[in-house]
Amino acid sequence: MSSLQVLFIFIFGLKCFSKMSYANQSQTLNITGQQYQGLLERVLFSTLIGMPCCVFLFINGIMLFTLRSKPVFRETSRYILLYNLLFADTVQLALGQLLYLLAVCRIMLTYPVCGVLSMLAVLTNDISPLTLVLMSLERYVAVCYPLRHATIITIRNTGVAIIVVWAISLLNVFTRVLLLLNYPFEDLESLVMTDVCSDIAMLLEPITDLYDKAYTYFLFVSATVAIISSYIGVMVAARSASTDKASAHKVRNTLLLHLVQLGLSLSSTMHTSIVQSLSTVLQRLVIVRIKTVFYVFIYILPRCLSSLIYGLRDQTIRPVLLYHLCCRMSLSCSTKG
Repeated sequence: MSSLQVLFIFIFGLKCFSKMSYANQSQTLNITGQQYQGLLERVLFSTLIGMPCCVFLFINGIMLFTLRSKPVFRETSRYILLYNLLFADTVQLALGQLLYLLAVCRIMLTYPVCGVLSMLAVLTNDISPLTLVLMSLERYVAVCYPLRHATIITIRNTGVAIIVVWAISLLNVFTRVLLLLNYPFEDLESLVMTDVCSDIAMLLEPITDLYDKAYTYFLFVSATVAIISSYIGVMVAARSASTDKASAHKVRNTLLLHLVQLGLSLSSTMHTSIVQSLSTVLQRLVIVRIKTVFYVFIYILPRCLSSLIYGLRDQTIRPVLLYHLCCRMSLSCSTKG
């Protein structure tokens, strides 16, 4: 298998949206007369992808440590939800980089091993939009029901909500595993995969692809409706004379950021179909390069967006985060240079 095939399958293979596109992509990956990437270009792409990924993993790691470093973060519901979101994004980012390195090194896994990695990626990918919904609802209650916020949004209720989110995601993974078990693996000569491990490589049957498509649409439509409804509720409450205007305005901006984050998460699962359309008019190698840019800015960047938004925007998190980023030196180190 060529290095171009490895990059194409991994970077292009996040989601497959129909049986026809699934079949057409499989045919495209096996055509003859392909263009090959040189060693220099492979090294360049690996560096351009690996460096920002490592930086974002470092920032997310510092942010996760920050959110566990003080009681105020461990005992406040919105910070607990933020930790859950960052944890899922960090695991997703690490898994994506691991699969990319396996693809670049042309390491072929067995179906069971790839299935575990793929299902873990699916699990963490579902956590992000569901947690964004919880965070939006928490902000909605804070503005629309300020007197009842402390009794509704408790540590216990927050923990239960997070457990429900993980249970929904695990149920989705369990369903996918059951669909995979229907595939006749016993008819294969070997369990070693002929293609590099990716999400699309585990869509072994049309029914799996159909389920993936239906679940993705349902998840993101539901999350979008919930966040927009929370935004409208905050807008209506902001017109009330008893509502803190400054607080309502800040929460409104936060909900807009949640909507942007959800949009980026959606684009990271849907952009494969866009590139498939471009592949009909552009050369294969050009598409690979375009997809590499998309991978950095649409797949990697959103996984670090939460740390950048909350770490720099939240007045409680910012000084602690800067302290840890400066290796526990004084905050003055952030202004040097």
